[in-house]
Amino acid sequence: MLAIVSAMPEEIALVVETLARAQTRELGRRVFHAGIFHGVEAVAVFSRMGKVAAAATITQLIASYPISRLVFSGVAGGVRHGLAIGDIVVASALIQHDMDASPIFPRYEVPLLGQSRFETDLDIRERLLTAAREFLAHDLGACVAAGELDFFRVDSPKAEIGIVASGDKFFASAAEVGDLRRRLPETACVEMEGAAAAQVCAEYGIPFGVVRTISDSADENSVHDFPRFAREIARHYSAGALARFARAL
Repeated sequence: MLAIVSAMPEEIALVVETLARAQTRELGRRVFHAGIFHGVEAVAVFSRMGKVAAAATITQLIASYPISRLVFSGVAGGVRHGLAIGDIVVASALIQHDMDASPIFPRYEVPLLGQSRFETDLDIRERLLTAAREFLAHDLGACVAAGELDFFRVDSPKAEIGIVASGDKFFASAAEVGDLRRRLPETACVEMEGAAAAQVCAEYGIPFGVVRTISDSADENSVHDFPRFAREIARHYSAGALARFARAL
């Protein structure tokens, strides 16, 4: 069973609309939607926002459904130079940028696990990258209004592999982004849930992947760009790429 998790309620709502034979359950104040997603048995859930919420959702999901793989989707702030609004990042690995148990443990290392980075499943990663690129090449224009793409200057969006940094912080300052680049120079984008989901999946032995759409530049414009992008564009990106991913399984 494929698990589809998103930190954006708009994204999950669009996925749920396409579920066949959908059944819902409420557990831990989360609503889980199980059904058939483009020919694949799946369960979809809104994770809520932040690392604790995401970890709680994933743990409940693993305990309640026989999932064999998990995909986490959502939006992110661009950190890597060259990434623009409308681009897609498929995570190669995830790290908690706010984890610091030093000097007892090295900075960013998760205590007792002996690692700071959690690598995504190679097969899921490659399938997500292919699905994202096919969505951008063939589906984007039919899913998203041209006026919205023009507003955000989404011209020739691309999908790339990169490291995703997570933490309980919404970045809205160029200075803060600069500091993150200095501390973790390999970071492609920043968000608030992925690394927590990755840690839970790693501890339970669940293959996982993470795909994020760049919604803003994590600077002073973020507070203005994020809400409109999430409402008008992000949900179509997520549902479209995930549909192609599921159909290829």
